[in-house]
Amino acid sequence: MKKAKFISLNDHKIYPENEMLKRSEEFFIEVNKRRTIRDYSDKHVPKEIIINCIKAAGTAPSGANMQPWKFIVVENKEIKKKIRIAAEEEEKEFYSSKAPKEWLDALAHLGTDEHKPFLETAPYLIVIFESKYELMPEGQKVKQYYTKESVGIATGILITALHHAGLATLTHTPSPMNFLNKILNRPSNEKPYLILVAGYPAENVKVPDIKRKELNDICEFK
Repeated sequence: MKKAKFISLNDHKIYPENEMLKRSEEFFIEVNKRRTIRDYSDKHVPKEIIINCIKAAGTAPSGANMQPWKFIVVENKEIKKKIRIAAEEEEKEFYSSKAPKEWLDALAHLGTDEHKPFLETAPYLIVIFESKYELMPEGQKVKQYYTKESVGIATGILITALHHAGLATLTHTPSPMNFLNKILNRPSNEKPYLILVAGYPAENVKVPDIKRKELNDICEFK
């Protein structure tokens, strides 16, 4: 493998501590307003916004910088309909027989079921794939490392970027998701990670009255 070329870090900006504190507080206030949305408007979203957010996701760190992700942006209505039909088939089986009672009990207060109209209504579905290995032109397979961790970080950046741009999102993971490879004509080395729904919230949308854990519940300093 060719040795990496190293260059000087010139773009990292260090702020005065009081400004760092202000920026961190402002960022928390912004992301704390993010909510998962299940009801969407079909209002058009300029594709350039989605492109910029995916470019931001592509800056995520990854194992050995292999960047084992692929973002398939679906706006075609017929393709979205196919995805919804296939996803609802998986979800119907999940809710009726596959899900353990404990998981169904945990979901009960949210009122979710196998019906997923947002998969058609929202202007964009961003289907995220993780690459377990890279297929070279000669047919050689190059193993990718820490794919779930890497794709998870990239997905988090994408969700945050979309929220920062003013859009709502929903993470959807019907299980199994193999139908996505077929519908989207993806190669066998790519495994569906999740479907990210993106768009504007529907007018007068309501969200569950839930609370996030306090800092002391999620963090300890030693």
